[in-house]
Amino acid sequence: MTTGNFTVNGRTYTRPANPVVVICIDGSEPDYHIEAMAAGRMPWLSKVLADEGTSWPAHCAMPALTNPNNVSIATGRPPAVHGISGNYIFDTGLGEEVLMNDKRFLRAPTVLAAANEAGLDVVVVTAKDKLRRLLGAGLVEEGPSLDGSGEFVAPSRRGICFSAEKADQATEEENGIGDVLDLVGKPLPTVYSADLSEFALAAGLRILETRGADLMYLSLTDYIQHKNAPGTEAANDLYEKIDHYAGRLAELGATVVLTADHGMSAKTDAQGRARVVFVEQEVRRILGVPEDGVEGLRVILPITDPYTVHHGALGSFASVYLPEGSDRAATVDALRAIDGIQEVHGREEAVARFAQPADRIGDIVVLAEAGTALGRYPAWHDLSGLDAPLRSHGALGELQIPFLINRRLPEPEPLDEPYGDPAVIHNYDAFWVATTLVAQQESGTAHAH
Repeated sequence: MTTGNFTVNGRTYTRPANPVVVICIDGSEPDYHIEAMAAGRMPWLSKVLADEGTSWPAHCAMPALTNPNNVSIATGRPPAVHGISGNYIFDTGLGEEVLMNDKRFLRAPTVLAAANEAGLDVVVVTAKDKLRRLLGAGLVEEGPSLDGSGEFVAPSRRGICFSAEKADQATEEENGIGDVLDLVGKPLPTVYSADLSEFALAAGLRILETRGADLMYLSLTDYIQHKNAPGTEAANDLYEKIDHYAGRLAELGATVVLTADHGMSAKTDAQGRARVVFVEQEVRRILGVPEDGVEGLRVILPITDPYTVHHGALGSFASVYLPEGSDRAATVDALRAIDGIQEVHGREEAVARFAQPADRIGDIVVLAEAGTALGRYPAWHDLSGLDAPLRSHGALGELQIPFLINRRLPEPEPLDEPYGDPAVIHNYDAFWVATTLVAQQESGTAHAH
């Protein structure tokens, strides 16, 4: 392996002496691994944390959703830098609501792309295909230039990037690898299953065993967490598998980080019925406009993605676009008075508070309390696919996440954030911690920051 450092998005990373594997456990609030460990289902992690490992309280980026946080982990920066503000946005340039899965929305290169250009062998395996184009930019196809110009350029060398969802379609030309099903020795998993996450883990392990890698990112799916609380049998089954694969990766010499893109909360009342504030309906009432709406009024639920069977597009973060001439301050005050709403902010305050890209959020952002979900209006949501009490995410109730690593490291200073329980690290510090901080610790110069 070559020696030296590489820099991207204003941050310098040390080339690792051992393989680095960051596993993003989608929807993993800390209680999931705590309960699984208590049940004896995560023996590797239990041993690591009792011996040479580290566990820190951590925050995800806001909103607490899949796309913004996976890209934050991949870039080492929050959405204000990389531009991915949700799974779904109102594209003001097009005047349309669109899924934010396309790499054209990226405003910063990834650590993965920078490492690839620096000569490291980089591997990305995602459970869901929706992340593949975002995470593969600059790795297996054109992506934002490392010079910060914003121009999209082709990588000078190719890494590997594919999804478990479409593993049967992976090719050397498009993904940097082919014949994935034969390599992994498992059938193509269905999207709505725990098998999708296990396939991503198994693929990462087989690649490290057979081809090697310097930097690896494995991103799972939250199908199980949307349906099952911490400590349930289904949840413990999944975490037992995660523990198995993490342990195997560690046996191959890898520095392994376990973190999450967001937490997960039950959004139900005492009877298990979904507890929902329909924001667009409420804004209509506040503004006194007809039920069929008015030009310029729009509520975006950035949790919306192609996989709504999980959650019926009911999250806990909403973005409100107001009609021209509306009294924004009065609307903010009225929304704050609604039971189940935790915070409401105008655009400028939300940008400063939550590190958001100003042109990709509405005039107002609304955050629900942990036990409440946000919708647009009842008819907009198809809840026919929900076969379990609603569990979802998006706001401060899902901010706290795990940050676990199989290395003993000095604890950083507490984060200076005016919300959530105390934390010392963000999930998007994962690659810096696993490369630079680990290298500093091993050389005796560690200084966490």
